[in-house]
Amino acid sequence: MPRVSGDHQEMNMMLDKTSPPQRTGSEELVPSRYAVRVGEIEVLVVSDGVLPLPTNMLGYNADPAVHAAWLKDMFLPPDAFDWALNAVVVRSGGQTILIDAGLGLDPELNLPRAGQLIKRLEAAGIDLGSVTDVVLTHMHMDHVGGLLVDGVKERLRPDLRIHVAAAEVKFWESPDFSHVSMPPGFPDALRATAKRFRKEYESKLQLFDDEYEVAPGVIVSRTGGHTPGHSIVRVASGKDRLMFAGDAVFAVGFEHPDWYNGFEHDPEEAARVRARLLRELAETGELLVATHMPFPSVGHVAVDGDAFRWVPVFWDY
Repeated sequence: MPRVSGDHQEMNMMLDKTSPPQRTGSEELVPSRYAVRVGEIEVLVVSDGVLPLPTNMLGYNADPAVHAAWLKDMFLPPDAFDWALNAVVVRSGGQTILIDAGLGLDPELNLPRAGQLIKRLEAAGIDLGSVTDVVLTHMHMDHVGGLLVDGVKERLRPDLRIHVAAAEVKFWESPDFSHVSMPPGFPDALRATAKRFRKEYESKLQLFDDEYEVAPGVIVSRTGGHTPGHSIVRVASGKDRLMFAGDAVFAVGFEHPDWYNGFEHDPEEAARVRARLLRELAETGELLVATHMPFPSVGHVAVDGDAFRWVPVFWDY
């Protein structure tokens, strides 16, 4: 069973290999990083903050009464709630891999509680110059924006490799928003951020078709659905397993895997991908981490009748 912890023994093990942690100030009142050990591989979940979004984006194809009942049962407000933003750092085979790069800064969208990843990596003692690889589950702005923050590119290694599915890069050449259900302004912001990211990092992109081993025991696989090139990352060492599912799984997806998410470019395929991954996780018992599951988003999936149940791990201090 993978060992998990907050800022305790596993975290100390990870920080021994990096520069001393920096104080983040009195505003950091809750933990923003959580360590998991998967066999011999070190995994650190880092919060990029939260993204307040309308509740009608999550399960917009559901019966309104059932949708409202789910929100009430989850003690969530009826109009809007915070979606977590989680990224992951993996150390394997001498490589330091950042999986997704957070939102960064987009003042036009007025999202001040997101875009915290770079600051929190520094607070965890992780030097951007030590990152050898970046894996992008997809090119939505809350996954690439951190790399576009002023001063970040100059701190990255000149030989940095950014792994992303070829289908994802192709999609953003002329993206299709005809099946999404996003708040106003988001399609334009997503399109502009993807275009800017491609321009800034074209020379560092390492494209793959369906599957690629980034480091020993770290494999990225394209699932499609959420976007054509959406991918997940599987981490395996010894008997331990962990899946970073990106945007394939949301909090509502366990009880209602057929409910659509407003950011899905192909919601029907995304629902099929979600159900397949949840069945696989329930069968294997491996750990799940996902971008928009409540931090630290570490837990298991269980079968619950015709649907599924989320079983968060007990925090290990």
